[in-house]
Amino acid sequence: MMSNPADIAQPRTDGGLPYTTPGDLLRDFASRGLVALSPEDLGVSPEIHDVIYEKEREAFNAGRYITAALIPEILDVIESPGVVAACDALLGRNWAIVPFTHNTPFPSGARDQHWHKDDNGPYNLRKHRHHQAIQVEMLYYPQEVRHDNGPTAVVPYSQYWTFNHEENHDNFAGADHLDFGYQVSGMEGSAVSGPTSKYDTEDIVNRRTPHDIRMREAILNTGWPLVAPFEAAPLKAGSVVLYSHNLFHRGNHRRDDWRTWKARPRFMWRFWLCRTTDPRGEARDEVDWRGLGIDAMTGVDLAQAPEDATIVWRHHHHWLHTGRPPPRRERDASVNAPQLHAKGEAAEATRIGVAYRLASHRDGALALRLLGEALHSERESVRRAATYGLVALGSDATDIFLDATKSAVKWVRKAGVYGLGDVAPLDERVLNAVADRLAEDPSVYVRSVAANALGCLGRRAVATGAGRSLVPRCVGALVESLGREENRLGMNIAQDRSIKFVRPTDECDVCEGIGINYSTERFKRVRSAVRENALTSMVVLCSHGTAVLGNELEPTVAALADIVRTDENVFSVGLALDSLNRLANLVPQKPSPTGTAFCPSPSRPNTPGAGNDPAIRTTLFDLLKHMPIHSFEPLVRSGLDPSVVREFTQSEIERP
Repeated sequence: MMSNPADIAQPRTDGGLPYTTPGDLLRDFASRGLVALSPEDLGVSPEIHDVIYEKEREAFNAGRYITAALIPEILDVIESPGVVAACDALLGRNWAIVPFTHNTPFPSGARDQHWHKDDNGPYNLRKHRHHQAIQVEMLYYPQEVRHDNGPTAVVPYSQYWTFNHEENHDNFAGADHLDFGYQVSGMEGSAVSGPTSKYDTEDIVNRRTPHDIRMREAILNTGWPLVAPFEAAPLKAGSVVLYSHNLFHRGNHRRDDWRTWKARPRFMWRFWLCRTTDPRGEARDEVDWRGLGIDAMTGVDLAQAPEDATIVWRHHHHWLHTGRPPPRRERDASVNAPQLHAKGEAAEATRIGVAYRLASHRDGALALRLLGEALHSERESVRRAATYGLVALGSDATDIFLDATKSAVKWVRKAGVYGLGDVAPLDERVLNAVADRLAEDPSVYVRSVAANALGCLGRRAVATGAGRSLVPRCVGALVESLGREENRLGMNIAQDRSIKFVRPTDECDVCEGIGINYSTERFKRVRSAVRENALTSMVVLCSHGTAVLGNELEPTVAALADIVRTDENVFSVGLALDSLNRLANLVPQKPSPTGTAFCPSPSRPNTPGAGNDPAIRTTLFDLLKHMPIHSFEPLVRSGLDPSVVREFTQSEIERP
């Protein structure tokens, strides 16, 4: 397929990128997967963006390691009223920031990344992707973003479609790739612009280079509905972009005069956010998706949206408000059930659309039978669609997922524990099935998904009240797992190859990610998919207060403190610290009719007598004092007073 610059989706205004209004936030996120907040919406002083940019430019040109310790003003942006309000709406109260993971600035330059979806865990740690708004990426730009200085490239409306990865080694590492050949051919390593570019300046400016053409065609050739490349620009200095963690995106090269790059670098801070509480709001009126017309941000005509897309949007718009599936449609909508088994990557939207239509069909028994059969298909693409369709059915799919956890096929077991985590009520049968897979499954992949599922089950139990008394047993199963599971040398190091080319081993059938020690002797370049997923679930469960942990509180605190003191995996230590910080500093509010809500105390509970647990806070501060490096963004997000950050930052500020 030939392409030209007109194939790039563009906003219909000649001005800046249209910013998202609060009333449209959930609607646009459920459909487009991309929203933008203006600097004026953040509620911080406009001067802060210039301060961050100038500090960052000075540190970047000096080759300094840039963190929140060096530029603490970034914490004010993360905790600004506008950012918190938008993320509360998308992710619920007390959303978390994944520690030590890309929470640093990205400059744009001469090269392009290939299209990809980021992984769901720290640095290429594979696990199953949630269609619900469980993880969101936040981008912050301290300076203006123009069309020519490297705007982030994204593919709106792509978040619900993807490719096989279970036995597709191109996608093994976790960052699903749209055009892995771009990486293999070496194009990603060659300059598109800048002093070493081999291309004509006019071709660079007008997006006519082979790189530009290949990037456009990779999207347009998918055959998926509504998708087209889109550049998030122009943006004013201080803008924030939020997008689904499942949206295809890439870093983009600059097209302006490379001789100005050093004096005028384009920075971007990226944060991975994740949900710790379930939505429990009221249902809203159905949206007439096609009636929305031309999308103001992308210029896409939503009147052309097929039902394969709108049926998915309907479900997730409702879930974002209520935490539940929407009502089944009373009209007898036609469902071409054989299309659930359609072949080819271009049929991804068809398969997913059929699965969601079955989930909303008034004949629930028919939907359960057809989706249950498809869950055991030998084809991953069919299993994937069936899994999402069964999750869309809600708790009615519990028995099918329970049966799947007993399968001889590990991919079916993985789908089973994932589905239980997403929709099953927390009862004895469900808890025992997931805990059993966590304890005994021979697949690291299945065990890691089971560890994640326990956090999802506990989160929903707190929200609904159903199964709340079993949350301590979820925590106990996670603590026991942490006592068994071991770190392994990062696969990129052990196999002496790029993380993009690592392969499964006898010890581990899933990519455990890049080994990183951040140049400190304290940490080694080791990873563990199960440990990190277990600790991610611990962050979720510890967000709901000490009382929720019951008699598991004391052993949990002891286990988390031991991890902080002794674990060689920096990501595990960061997650354990966030868990302890949440127990220490998140203050429970009065119970609501739909469950118990928690939020950080407005007074930042870090003074004696304030907060949730002063004893845990004392332990936390002692541990922080002995850490050689810190990830302050998640800690401030979960209640650590920014004023105390200075106590721990001096040594990091002095790092070269």
